[in-house]
Amino acid sequence: MIIVTGAAGQLGGDVCRILKEKNIHHRGIDKKDVDITSASAVDDFFADTDFDVLIHCAAYTAVDKAEEEKELCFAINAKGTENLAKVCRDKNAAIIYISTDYVFSGEGEKPFETDDEKCPLSVYGKSKTEGEKAVTELCEKYFIVRTSWVFGEQNRNFIATMLRLSQTRNEVSVVCDQVGSPTYSNDLALLLTEMAQTEKYGIYHATNEGFCSWYELAVKVFGYKNIKMKVTPVTSEEYITSARRPKNSRLSKKSLTENGFSLLPPWEDAVERYLDIK
Repeated sequence: MIIVTGAAGQLGGDVCRILKEKNIHHRGIDKKDVDITSASAVDDFFADTDFDVLIHCAAYTAVDKAEEEKELCFAINAKGTENLAKVCRDKNAAIIYISTDYVFSGEGEKPFETDDEKCPLSVYGKSKTEGEKAVTELCEKYFIVRTSWVFGEQNRNFIATMLRLSQTRNEVSVVCDQVGSPTYSNDLALLLTEMAQTEKYGIYHATNEGFCSWYELAVKVFGYKNIKMKVTPVTSEEYITSARRPKNSRLSKKSLTENGFSLLPPWEDAVERYLDIK
């Protein structure tokens, strides 16, 4: 059986849907089922539950708010992951931990390799780095899957925000010097489902193929939907946020191809498929 945390979320919801479509025995859980920040609650919840793989999609992802809620962010992303990793270790089950491009410094223009030095700039990035550490130190059977710029059916993502803003304004400013890969949660969920059925453990980077800036993504979205919107490119220094964001979020997919996993479709294709149903 496969356990999916964060089942009510964007990625976790897609993973559960795909597992159901493939008739793979699974159980989706969310914070209403168990408080992962409590070791005793986690132990009690899983005491009588055997499983083969845990796909850990639950996370604190409010990047700017995390600067003010550091303790909560670390409790969920670091301690919560540690609690789940211990259960997986004790049950000899594999864990698939969803991580992020935010574990890197964001310097340069070269795609980051899986073994590059981690140097997170924000509380969120530091908390996810600690989550990775817990997984690698406690578990032998693990996948760490770093992704970036995730969008999906739930309306808590950049593309949904752009569409919402277009209903009330005809001009928007978007950062042009942060470059990465938009990732469709449906495509990522398919890969995670495939991984869960293998023993090709290790660290992976998984995003839709190709790179763009947030500005280029916004232009693509408005163009595809034929929305008349003036998009003004601004720098990170001009667009001030509470948390520092990496300017280079390019991730190398070498580990995917080396282990026989298929690369995700181009980001443009993913965005068009997503927008066709919006």
